[in-house]
Amino acid sequence: MSALSLSTSSAVTLRADAVVVGVAKGSPDSKSPLVVAPGAEAVDKAFGGKLAATLDALGASGGEGEVTKLPSPDGGVKAPVVLAVGLGEAPGKDESYEPETLRRAAGAAARALAGVKKGAFALPFEDADAVAAVAEGAALGAYAFTAYRSRNADANGDGGGGSGKKKGKDKDKSAPLAEITLVGAKPRDKEHKAAVERAQVLAEEVNRARDLVNTPSNDLNPATFAAQVQAAAKEHGLKVEVLDEKALAKGGYGGILGVGQGSVNPPRLVRLSYTHAKAKKSLALVGKGITYDSGGISLKPAGHNETMKCDMGGAAAVFSAVVSAARLGLRVNVTGWLALAENMPSGSATRPGDVLNMYSGKTVEVLNTDAEGRLVLADALTRACEESPDAIVDVATLTGAMMVALGSRTFGVMSNDEAFRTAVHELAEEAGEPSWPMPLPTHLRKGMDSPVADIANIGERMGGGLVAGLFLKEFVTEDTSWAHLDIAGPAFNEASPFGYTPKGGTGTAVRTLVRLAEHTASGELG
Repeated sequence: MSALSLSTSSAVTLRADAVVVGVAKGSPDSKSPLVVAPGAEAVDKAFGGKLAATLDALGASGGEGEVTKLPSPDGGVKAPVVLAVGLGEAPGKDESYEPETLRRAAGAAARALAGVKKGAFALPFEDADAVAAVAEGAALGAYAFTAYRSRNADANGDGGGGSGKKKGKDKDKSAPLAEITLVGAKPRDKEHKAAVERAQVLAEEVNRARDLVNTPSNDLNPATFAAQVQAAAKEHGLKVEVLDEKALAKGGYGGILGVGQGSVNPPRLVRLSYTHAKAKKSLALVGKGITYDSGGISLKPAGHNETMKCDMGGAAAVFSAVVSAARLGLRVNVTGWLALAENMPSGSATRPGDVLNMYSGKTVEVLNTDAEGRLVLADALTRACEESPDAIVDVATLTGAMMVALGSRTFGVMSNDEAFRTAVHELAEEAGEPSWPMPLPTHLRKGMDSPVADIANIGERMGGGLVAGLFLKEFVTEDTSWAHLDIAGPAFNEASPFGYTPKGGTGTAVRTLVRLAEHTASGELG
């Protein structure tokens, strides 16, 4: 994991391997189509005031996330390389760059500096929000998952995607940026210092979730996932309880057991809790943790299995969010419920048409074994409600239908409480995680009527993401504010990296959950 620091040194005198500056599109009436962003004045002076013109000659446009590298002028900048990152349209007079713009730009720059040890970021630091955004974006952008690369001396990973060390003396050009220094921020400013400390924790925990999602299923099953939670609980002073298959059977968790009974790796339900002595509110977070989803007897078609190691992204997000709350010392009690199972076809697997007796006492007819996430979540939601939290949020890579509706970068938010849904959506946007509020149309509930059980696990095909939300709502007590985040799209990036988002596991929803916990701790949750 990259180390973050603040420095009052000038960008031109700081010892670094590269210095990062911002460049934006100029206004139509400006002399140059490019303008150098605040923070880069000293570097621009070293170029004789012609940094923008030089970048323009090199073909830079200032577009968001665009990266242009150029050698430093002789004797002008101590770092040998200047990296200019695009910030898009320059803000108007008395306006500032949006935090998410800075976050993405810093991430793009950090990715471009793979193989470099130290980068100095001289981006606009007008306030603590800007400091937080750059620190967070750079640390997230510097992520690389290299644990299974044979060139690694340490193949176990280190929470930041592996050590990145290469055997021999050659520099590993894929190793993530190791040191990130924010030039122009104020080390003695309490707000700036706190912003960087929070960014460090947040990035480390998002990267923990990314590592879990990227870990292949032959190394991550319900038992090994639970073991990682137990190790983190010991490290950070959290309470943890793990229910194995015997305890699940004794407790009547028919949904989790039904999904996991086809695998040689039995299921687990993990309760991870953080408490604060001065907390006045409590949150319950529930995560879908299908460590591999074959679809079960309703087997997925060819081409849909290869990335199903990511189907535990919700549980990974919940795990990391609870640890984040503890590390940040938030004045809120947060309990995470990780519903862990492996959905496999075998002679012992649940069959289409089987009826499961859920923890709530309800019965569910399983018409499609590939609609398994809602079954494990239903048991965990019922159990979470028994502790009467002030609010519950579940996170799940639940439906392909949500990807059809919202694409690959936006998750859906459903809720039984419109005000709570709005709050979660707004907090996600603040955190830099695109989301969209979705309805729970009551007329879709009829499609899940079963002739033999209380409810079927699927209903109408159209609006399938909403149907899944309605199914989960059946297992939440009416007086509990609940939100459902369907992160099927953004949890795993199969396309090229962008901004601070890597290829593969993204750690989606961690920052939203942490922002919700902070919001609750401050007394703002209704």
